[in-house]
Amino acid sequence: MKLSARMSVSVAALLAAGLTATACAPQTSDNGSAGDEKSGTLRVWLFQEVNNKPKEKVVDSVVAAFEKAHDGTEVDVEYIPVETRAQRIKAAFNDPESAPDLVEYGNTDTAGYVEDGGLADVTEDFADWSEAKDTDPTAKRSVTVGGKVYGAPYFVGVRALYYRTDVFEELDLDVPRTQKELISTAKEIRRARPDLYGLAVGGAYTYGAMPFIWAHGGELAEEKGGSYVSAVDGADARKGIEAYTSLFGDDNCPAAKCAGMGGNDTVTAFASGKAAMAIGGDFSHQAVEAGKVKGEYAVVPLPGVESGEIAPAFAGGNNLGVLRSTSHRTLAVDLMKRLASKEAQEDLFDAMGFLPTFTDVRGKVAQKEPFVEPFVETLDAGTEFVPASPAWARIDSSQVLPTMFQEIVSGRKDVGAAARDAARKMDDAFGSAG
Repeated sequence: MKLSARMSVSVAALLAAGLTATACAPQTSDNGSAGDEKSGTLRVWLFQEVNNKPKEKVVDSVVAAFEKAHDGTEVDVEYIPVETRAQRIKAAFNDPESAPDLVEYGNTDTAGYVEDGGLADVTEDFADWSEAKDTDPTAKRSVTVGGKVYGAPYFVGVRALYYRTDVFEELDLDVPRTQKELISTAKEIRRARPDLYGLAVGGAYTYGAMPFIWAHGGELAEEKGGSYVSAVDGADARKGIEAYTSLFGDDNCPAAKCAGMGGNDTVTAFASGKAAMAIGGDFSHQAVEAGKVKGEYAVVPLPGVESGEIAPAFAGGNNLGVLRSTSHRTLAVDLMKRLASKEAQEDLFDAMGFLPTFTDVRGKVAQKEPFVEPFVETLDAGTEFVPASPAWARIDSSQVLPTMFQEIVSGRKDVGAAARDAARKMDDAFGSAG
């Protein structure tokens, strides 16, 4: 899920809301529903966007076609605030009478919601869906827990490298082709233009740091025996951590200012003209266009370790899921497929700029909007995802990785010690999740 209000990437609120693990993933064919009525009112909860009207128009069109296809059926769509989604969804899991039939949720929330017993197993429905074959593999992973599918990917978001074309022209710089060049170029800019961050980075920008770990061959965790074991202290992961944290300092982005910055802060620094480069998402495009650098920037995939490589990006985004408690399972599954269909995702891109989860549709929209091309290229090169464990909620809410980065850039710990401490905390969380 992307790290913005639109994408709802944080699962911290989910844990804070006190979700209690119940039984394991649904095993029965009816997914615990109260029946399968073929008419009546379906309740749908979708996320409220900053500018929600274009989204509503797309959804209304899908709903109208659905209601026409199902006599005696009505759809009640409610747009819920992203900030309070965890409390609302927790209450829905605990009170089926007030629960929706279909819900939009952040893709890093999947494992926690499945452990809580809230989402219906739609594995067979997904397999029978003709369009599903073109779903991006990482997007499918985001709805998959224990080999079973618990929803349909709705849209995806990734990050790439934004850079100031005017600054690069002024200083006669080439666009970095490797992470080593990225780091040296950032520092060269800072020397020549001390009024700028070379590359805006943040100690709390977990999803901007992860590509450095993955590009060096590291992993966040490895699945073993049905659970996960942290790998963030592995040799390759440490190389990536060292590369990322080397960007904090007076020679690029001073730790005193940048250690506490998150993703939105780094994009804001770039859009306001305070940074020559930033790692931003496709979903950051509108904010940058509205800033001082409009017309003076370009975007390329974040480089990997070797020239020509693209650093694996975190595949954020949102999914749609049928609640296990629904009494309209067949109808809810049909509406889920319609809302997440190729046609609807293309319309949603046109309305909101959200990238489709289907590879063929992404190629189509990239031809319409050139700014999408580096993000599509990044997705096509291969993306990564967080461990599909409910423990990720605890890891995320406890700020394990930001704490690790901040301990390093502040000088309190070296890379090895900070990574070991982070790995121990992650393993405690994985162990408690079973």
